[in-house]
Amino acid sequence: MKKLVVFTGAGISQESGIKTFRDSGGLWEDYNISDVCSPEAWKKDPELVLEFYNKRRKQALEAKPNRGHEIIAELEKHFEVQIITQNIDDLHERAGSTNVLHLHGEITKARSIGTEKVYTIGNKSIFLNNLCNDGHQLRPHIVWFGEDVPNMLIANDMVKTADFFIVAGTSLNVYPAAGLVHVASKSSIKFLVDPSEQLKTPSIENLTVYRENATVGIPKIASKLKKTISKYQ
Repeated sequence: MKKLVVFTGAGISQESGIKTFRDSGGLWEDYNISDVCSPEAWKKDPELVLEFYNKRRKQALEAKPNRGHEIIAELEKHFEVQIITQNIDDLHERAGSTNVLHLHGEITKARSIGTEKVYTIGNKSIFLNNLCNDGHQLRPHIVWFGEDVPNMLIANDMVKTADFFIVAGTSLNVYPAAGLVHVASKSSIKFLVDPSEQLKTPSIENLTVYRENATVGIPKIASKLKKTISKYQ
C-alpha cells in the first residue's frame, strides 16, 4: 500500500463546533490565553488552568466527527494512513482512524508533574490534589506555549516517507508544525486545504491548493487520490 500522511489543524475540529483561539483576539472562551496555556500560568494559578481544560474536555467530548474526519478514516481501506494532528481532541479516533499522532497532546489524558507518566482519564475532570500513583499532581497532557513539542521528530520522519501528503485545517502559521510541508519529499503528491485568508501557500513541487473547508476539500482530494492509486494497481 502507498503511504498517505494527513496533517490536520484546528480548522477541521472547528467544523465540528470546537472553537479555536486564533480568531479570538487573545481570548479563548472568555479566558485570557496567557493565563491558562503556559508553564508560567500553571505555576501562578493551577486551579484556573485546570478549570479551563476541564471545560475544553467537556466541549471536545460533546463534539462529533465531521465528514472530513470520516473520509480520512475511510482512506485506510486504500492507503497506509498516518495522521499527524495539532488538535487535542479525539475526533479522528472516534471517526475510525487507527494511527493518530498528537503533536500538542490529548485532552482525554493527564500527566504526572513528577514522573511524566501519562494516564487516560476520558471525560473525567482534573482538580487540585488529584494525584498520580506516585503522589504527584496531575496536569493536562497538553503541550503549552513555551514547551517543547516532543513528537515533532517522529512527525518529520513520517512525512519524509509519505507518497501522498494532505495538510488540512491549518493556515500554516503555527511552528514548528507548519514546517512539516517542507519536509515532504519532492516526489510526494501534496494537497493543502484551508479557507483562511491567512493561508500560506508555499512554493513547492507537486502541491495542489484547495481554499475550502476540510469537509468540502477532503472529499475532493480523496476522490482524486483513489483515481491516482488505481494507476499503481
